[in-house]
Amino acid sequence: MKQLLVTLSVVVALCSFAATPVLAQNKVGIVDMNKVFTSYYKTKDAEARLNDARAQAKTDLDGRLESLKGDMEEINKLEADAKKPELTADKQQAAVRARDEKINEVRNLDREIGEFRQTRERQLQEQFMRMRGDIVQDIMKVVDSKVKAEGFELVFDKSGQGVSQVPVVLYSAPSMDFSDTIITQLNASAPKKAD
Repeated sequence: MKQLLVTLSVVVALCSFAATPVLAQNKVGIVDMNKVFTSYYKTKDAEARLNDARAQAKTDLDGRLESLKGDMEEINKLEADAKKPELTADKQQAAVRARDEKINEVRNLDREIGEFRQTRERQLQEQFMRMRGDIVQDIMKVVDSKVKAEGFELVFDKSGQGVSQVPVVLYSAPSMDFSDTIITQLNASAPKKAD
């Protein structure tokens, strides 16, 4: 529904421009936000930090799963011990009690692993959304500055898709696209890499 409203707004805006003879006086620009986003050095830094956080979460999860595997092997050993005919009834019962205690530990660990997985996935998603929001905000500041400095009246994102997954901008003259200028401005503050 939201995309439909956006598309309708764009169509109405374009129709109002087309209906006036001053169209030649209106300054329209194009930005490929996807290209700008992926070319911005902070995007690459954010992806690296997010990948590090994912790798750490995987390491933590793998450690817990390895502990669970060890506990399962111990349960199988205790089960086998409880069935040994050479053990006295007291020792067999002690093995059964130890096995049951270990089973309860495994259930708790399994529940903890599930909660850990859900929590970390939610935290990583929130971290991604914060990083993305900050990056988009940086990009929009530069775009807004360019729009104001050069007097653009309308700027389209050529990477945007309409309701039917058709690009909103079907064609634009290359001279209208100022994506590379935005990328250059954004990356001008990139830290220098040591050789």
